[in-house]
Amino acid sequence: MRTGDTTPGTAEPSTVRNTRQRSAVSAILDELAGFHSAQELHAMLRQRGDRVGLTTVYRTLQGLADSGEVDVMRPPGGEHLYRRCSQGHHHHLVCRSCGSAVEVAGPAVESWAERIAAQHGYVGVSHTMEIFGTCPKCAARRTSTT
Repeated sequence: MRTGDTTPGTAEPSTVRNTRQRSAVSAILDELAGFHSAQELHAMLRQRGDRVGLTTVYRTLQGLADSGEVDVMRPPGGEHLYRRCSQGHHHHLVCRSCGSAVEVAGPAVESWAERIAAQHGYVGVSHTMEIFGTCPKCAARRTSTT
């Protein structure tokens, strides 16, 4: 049975089946802070007794990402990481060492993206931005060990 709910950000009904397994993936994202890989989420679900296949976890995360319900972080050379996102457009400042992330507003980025798109005749543009660096805790740890 297909759900008739409207996917956030669209006027079309969602065509993703709302199964027990998909509900478990969504629920664990609600409980967790920070970004986690599909494999980490799968292991956590299995550990607490949910019988969810890894393929289902990946498909569910992709559907949630497509509908704007989760943030996806694509670290350099790493596996995609997911977390339940807050409402509204935002960007991420991400620690390369520990993976912690901070949501940041970027009005300068917004105006730059609009200006560049207009210069090239593009309309209906969207973007994502992740800024990578070292968080204060990890920087302090590095300083104290040197």
